[in-house]
Amino acid sequence: MAALCTVRHRWKRLKCLQVFTRNLTGRYDYDLVVIGGGSGGLACSKEAAQLGQKVAVLDYVEPSAKGTKWGLGGTCVNVGCIPKKLMHQAALLGTAVKDAKKYGWQMPETLRHDWATMAEAVQNHVRSLNWGHRVQLQDKKVKYLNLKGSLLDEHTVRGLSKAGKETVLTAKNIVIATGGRPKYPTQIPGAVEHGITSDDVFWLKQSPGKTLVVGASYVALECAGFLTGIGLDTTVMVRSVALRGFDRQMAGLVTDYMEAYGTRFVWRSVPQRVDRLPSGTLQVTWSDTESGREHKDTYDSVLWAVGRAPETKTLGLDKLGVHLNQETGKIVVGPDESTSVPNVYAFGDIGEGRPELTPTAIKAGKLLAHRLAGQSTDLMNYDNVATTVFTPLEYGCVGLSEEEAERRRGKDGIEVFHAFYKPLEFTVAERDASQCYIKVICERGGDQKILGLHFTGPNAGEVIQGFSMSLQCGATYRHLLQTVGIHPTCAEEVVKIHITKRSGLDPTVTGC
Repeated sequence: MAALCTVRHRWKRLKCLQVFTRNLTGRYDYDLVVIGGGSGGLACSKEAAQLGQKVAVLDYVEPSAKGTKWGLGGTCVNVGCIPKKLMHQAALLGTAVKDAKKYGWQMPETLRHDWATMAEAVQNHVRSLNWGHRVQLQDKKVKYLNLKGSLLDEHTVRGLSKAGKETVLTAKNIVIATGGRPKYPTQIPGAVEHGITSDDVFWLKQSPGKTLVVGASYVALECAGFLTGIGLDTTVMVRSVALRGFDRQMAGLVTDYMEAYGTRFVWRSVPQRVDRLPSGTLQVTWSDTESGREHKDTYDSVLWAVGRAPETKTLGLDKLGVHLNQETGKIVVGPDESTSVPNVYAFGDIGEGRPELTPTAIKAGKLLAHRLAGQSTDLMNYDNVATTVFTPLEYGCVGLSEEEAERRRGKDGIEVFHAFYKPLEFTVAERDASQCYIKVICERGGDQKILGLHFTGPNAGEVIQGFSMSLQCGATYRHLLQTVGIHPTCAEEVVKIHITKRSGLDPTVTGC
């Protein structure tokens, strides 16, 4: 036994000596190890490899509470942006088919959507992206390890396989880009046992049927929108306000359109329990937050969209001393994505105060790779990042909301130009356009610098993308007036905008 203890002691000393020597000489297994194979982590790892760094990326997906699992690529590719946009497109096609009759197309009286066909096509595309990411990593000489990563120290990562096999890697720098996962309201009886989340809905083999979506985030409204669009009876339960953090007026237009579109909303209500009835349907009991009265209804599916939690708990960050925001669980990061521990960096959804947007993570990851390789000192600019909510009537925005602009500059310090317009394609189809709206928020004095731009209407993302660059360049209201529009488009209404809220004039666009 004494001999065994001596051997163990020597091994520990040898191990410490190896790490010490490695620290002195800079001889690590890798220049960079990235934990997280989502869009940001992959972008960072590939960029670093292109710059001559030796890179490894660890990615491991824990199955959802319902057992749903997927491949390389993270939330966006597998259970986020990509399948969401494709199912949104399926819903838009349903609306387009209805419009087609007005344009002379002879359509059958009844149309039926087949969930299984759509789901298989979407899932096959996602799998092709999974494979594409693996090929790209191989082509760029990035070592991909299907391991669950955690930190042992600021230069050492432990990877654990599904079978429990341990692999230890050392690196000059470690990057954490593990993102987040949907939350379950575990305090509600039956929520986990009978509910699903956005981690599951895109991988369902069969239609979710009559669905209750609990929550009013963009995830909730996007899912409810495409479910309604393909013909499913869909209800959204909202505790307080929809699209918290977005412009209040624009959020109201989005939900108004959805209600007219066929989505039901149960406002100021919170679920109390979910029970499975003998028939197999789910009975949801909820209460009205104002009256306290209790209500019940039955659904085939309950989709929880009540926020996301960062994937930080199993990373060993507490032992290492990485500073977390105790309320959110996210990692506190500096402007250069550094954490409180040297050589450990974090970005994307896991970073405190960072936008939870895929393109932001990709850009931040690439810039970080350049800094770590000593090729640049450029930092990520998190101001004026554009985004779009892919609801039935899309909502795109960049810059400040009217509320935030007013808070920063005062009511008399801003000028709000606005317009209600009707997309040309809505006219022949006789579609209601009362929620198609544009708002440009400017400084009131000087050159009237644009502080925020908001747009509801078809192809909102395509419209806002171009204008977002102009805000990066310091665009002013005068620049808008000097720009010639493309006719006939919805986007041209932005550069024609001229009526202010302050004037009290009718902002409805007339003529062509």
